[in-house]
Amino acid sequence: MNVLGSMYINATALKAETTRLNTISANLANIDTTRTPEGGPYRKKSVVFRSAPMNFEQSLEHSFNNQLQGVQVDKIVNSPEPLRKEYDPSHPDAGPEGYVEKPNIKLMEEVTDMKSAVHAYELNVTAIKTSQRMATQALKIGA
Repeated sequence: MNVLGSMYINATALKAETTRLNTISANLANIDTTRTPEGGPYRKKSVVFRSAPMNFEQSLEHSFNNQLQGVQVDKIVNSPEPLRKEYDPSHPDAGPEGYVEKPNIKLMEEVTDMKSAVHAYELNVTAIKTSQRMATQALKIGA
């Protein structure tokens, strides 16, 4: 694989990780949201990645290696986990028995997922910087 190909892969991963971090931020911001425009409490969202082939123009540029693929967000899905129920009869969204349905978001899981996403983002930035240094050194050798 050439230097530009590896930079392409890392750039697509950075874009995907940005979406992942934005989704985690939305989850954390809505950790106590009991009423959404769709109705009911907020549901935890997760990002699903998939490998993405290069577009036609990029394939022509890298025709020697048509196996080159990047990372793409396939979809953002709602968590199938059940909602939390908390007893709070004074809450405006409490049911007849006094229980309030709260989002199915666990703070520690979200923080751990965020740290993982930040680490993946940093690794991709490091890989791009390394590719840039390699390209610069190759140009110095050729000069």
